[in-house]
Amino acid sequence: MSRTHALRRLWNRLFRRPTVDEAAVHAALEAFRRPEADTLELLGRLMGTLRPAHRTDDQTNTRYLAMLERLERDGELSAAFRHHVVQFISSRRLITFFTDSGILPGTGFFSEWWRILGSRILPEVPDERRLKDCLQIVFDRREDWRWLEAIPPELSKRFWSLLAPPEDFRELDRRGVQEQMLDAVLLLSHRVSGLGVDGELLRASPNLDDDLPRFIALSAEALDFVASFRRCLDDNQACADDGSQLLVIVDQCQDTLLRIRKRAMTVGTSLHLSYLLRRSEQSLQRLAKLVHILTAGLRQITHEEAIDGWAEFARTAFLAENRRHSLRHYLAQLSDVLAVRVTENAARSGEHYICETRDDYRGMWRSAAGAGVLIGVMALLKIKVAALHAPLFVEAFLFSMIYGLGFVIIFLLGFTVATKQPAMTAQTLAGLLGDLKPNRNADLERIADVAAAVSRSQLAAIGGNVLVALPVALLISLAYAWSTGSTIVDAGKAAHLMGDLDVLSWAVPHAAIAGFYLFLSGLISGYFDNQAAYSAIGPRIGRLRWLQRLAGGARAVRIGRYIENHLGGIMGNFLFGCMLGSTGMIGMLLGLPLDIRHIAFSSANLGYALGGASFSMAWQAFLLGVLGVAAIGLTNLAVSFALALRTALGARRIEFAHWGKLLRAIGRRLREQPRSFVMPPSRTRIANEA
Repeated sequence: MSRTHALRRLWNRLFRRPTVDEAAVHAALEAFRRPEADTLELLGRLMGTLRPAHRTDDQTNTRYLAMLERLERDGELSAAFRHHVVQFISSRRLITFFTDSGILPGTGFFSEWWRILGSRILPEVPDERRLKDCLQIVFDRREDWRWLEAIPPELSKRFWSLLAPPEDFRELDRRGVQEQMLDAVLLLSHRVSGLGVDGELLRASPNLDDDLPRFIALSAEALDFVASFRRCLDDNQACADDGSQLLVIVDQCQDTLLRIRKRAMTVGTSLHLSYLLRRSEQSLQRLAKLVHILTAGLRQITHEEAIDGWAEFARTAFLAENRRHSLRHYLAQLSDVLAVRVTENAARSGEHYICETRDDYRGMWRSAAGAGVLIGVMALLKIKVAALHAPLFVEAFLFSMIYGLGFVIIFLLGFTVATKQPAMTAQTLAGLLGDLKPNRNADLERIADVAAAVSRSQLAAIGGNVLVALPVALLISLAYAWSTGSTIVDAGKAAHLMGDLDVLSWAVPHAAIAGFYLFLSGLISGYFDNQAAYSAIGPRIGRLRWLQRLAGGARAVRIGRYIENHLGGIMGNFLFGCMLGSTGMIGMLLGLPLDIRHIAFSSANLGYALGGASFSMAWQAFLLGVLGVAAIGLTNLAVSFALALRTALGARRIEFAHWGKLLRAIGRRLREQPRSFVMPPSRTRIANEA
């Protein structure tokens, strides 16, 4: 059977008629037989036949393979193709391709941001004398990197093997190309040395005295290596310096950057530091790759290994150059340290929202109940401010202050808002998923434990908020009716409050907006926690002279430490409140049905609506209101949790593909121990399991 299959494949390769797409590829290749043809135009035409014609076109690899097979069968065509491409590469300026393609520019974060945005309005004019710019002409579609990335590496290696067969492998390493590679080595080494002594990087270095000489020595060693290599080229002899000493210093510099990166995970980072780290790491990696390519002949590597190294380098550079104008790719290069730092701060907060023991569980109820009392009062204040019918901006400002200052007070008093939990606990869960080994039952059971703990913690927080905010609203309504003889809100306002809870209206979409804000507030908290640690806000506040005179030196230090420890929570809660309070105004200005619904405030509004109806509301209407509160709460939690989990996994570069096993483990736990999702285990059980 295998022999029959092999014969069929051979027959198809030799005698089958090419498809329409393959015929277009063959026609584009035939044009390379003309020595006088413009290579840049030929390459552009060839890439046009290879790239997908539409989004559902998945035959790119088939066309690429057809190109390779045609070149491998036709030696004359292969030689003509090789001549065009090699002459094209050797006649271009390569130094910017070696030093800049795939490496962040030195202009800085915001300058590059504006360049990318500007290029979409007014495209840049490429310089055809530079290979780097020629790639922009050949791969002239913004999404070309997608099909290039999908080409299997083995096919890419076959392509470069065609361009550099063993019998004339040195043709690609002519003096002109090598000279530009050597210049690139010098430029990269000087660049890294300059970045290495940047004040921001030195301040973040855990050991300045040991790290500084490494970056200074890099330039000196690169100069020695390049000078030695050029002397050997002049004398037409093999170079004795294989670059090993230079690569040792490169490794030392990379170790330093790695330690700075790890330290940034702990003490905080900034956008500028993330930019410096990424640019330095990319430059060092490129420097090491160029040295390996230049010294390939000295390391006794095979022709196949040399081709593999060049193919990997070219693939990476081509992909990066095509994504040069991609804002998403640009931001992704800088998001790792900063995003992980922000989400790690949120994860540490998330650990405090998980109830492992009964004491934690009771504490969660008390904490959520305290928040429920304040939310009941905040909901009333918002209703009374709305009754003022103040100008739009004034009303939005007052709403924002009620929400923002109220949430800050809740945070500073140590109370818990249920909807804040998913954005925090998702970060903790993401950290566990990153370490999960799906074939280990212990790991799956650990995730199931956390899922059960998160479930009971969330239910306790919701219960504390809703089951207290609603009675508080009812008690306030009763007290108001007893003292004044009238309802706390009129019948029209009561009907409006009930309409806001109608699941068939905009209640669920508005709850989704609030869920997005909850997710965003978690990132804001993490960001400000990072900034407080990185900028040493606490010690700086403690050094304020007016504060020292007012409170004393020791107390000023304690105040600074308190603000540093709570800055993230304060800013996250305050800005969350501002987002809630201003959404309605923004919707009115834009003419869009924008507003928010929050489960705790909705439960309080249900209580005030019942009071406004003189406690004579039909039970069916009340049940519909309860259903609306439940739908709003479920939407709040689901949206914020999903967004936070996706962001945390992305920040840690975790591609989790074992949801089936995980969900089965959680389902098994739910069947066997349903009570654990509602109540924590007893002390006796915990002791037995330990």
